[in-house]
Amino acid sequence: MKKKLSAALGSAALAGALTVAPVSTATAEPPPYCGITWGSQTKSEMNLSTGTVQGVRSGQHWCFDRIVVDIAGPVAGYHADYVDTVRQEGSGFPVPLRGDAYIQFSVQAPAYDHQGNRTYQPAHDAELVNPEGYQTLRQVAWAGSFEGQTTLGIGVRAHLPYRVFTLEGPGEYSRVVIDVAHFWH
Repeated sequence: MKKKLSAALGSAALAGALTVAPVSTATAEPPPYCGITWGSQTKSEMNLSTGTVQGVRSGQHWCFDRIVVDIAGPVAGYHADYVDTVRQEGSGFPVPLRGDAYIQFSVQAPAYDHQGNRTYQPAHDAELVNPEGYQTLRQVAWAGSFEGQTTLGIGVRAHLPYRVFTLEGPGEYSRVVIDVAHFWH
């Protein structure tokens, strides 16, 4: 009897070991690249500013490339969108850019004072920053300042997620920031 019970338990254990659990066919969505969930749709906040554009600079980060527009005065609104062609303010002429995708980035602040004097004069309209070594950024070009709005053309390597936000300070200054991710996931 003991041998029969042992054999029966051994057979049951073997049958359990050979039983295959059902396999799920659902695939898990990979986590977002660097936690980025920004998307690539239009970003817009249309607050006008009494401040003026003072400068444009850029920076490289682990997950994205950044462009900062410095404003002398209160924080300004913005409008950013992927476009087929970036157009100059006032004339509508195309702004040539390097890259495979283009963002038209407008800040709701002029680059001139109340007397019409330029508050920001780029050294070279086609090269506002040096993108050498950047993963995503290919070019930032001047697209003009007209009727209280300043526009930049941003050439990037591909249609990638981006975000835009504003920062107050230091002091009376503020900034409008656009970050373009290096990857989707």
